[in-house]
Amino acid sequence: MADIANKYGDNVPGKYYVDNQCIDCDLCRETAPENFTRNNDGGYSYVFKQPGTPEEEAQCKEAKEGCPVEAIGDDGA
Repeated sequence: MADIANKYGDNVPGKYYVDNQCIDCDLCRETAPENFTRNNDGGYSYVFKQPGTPEEEAQCKEAKEGCPVEAIGDDGA
């Protein structure tokens, strides 16, 4: 389960975030490409844009549910 205390500083403020458990598997970037991107230097994903449409919200939720190491958090905001 993602821990907000361990989230990457690259994440934009808002509901979704990625923490330091990320293994750079690319699932979230493929599932929600409008919201997740890669930090090339660190080799991890992060949220660069919070969902702004119902479709993006659904994609972010799907990415969170599919994350193999549960590195995507949802603070419920």
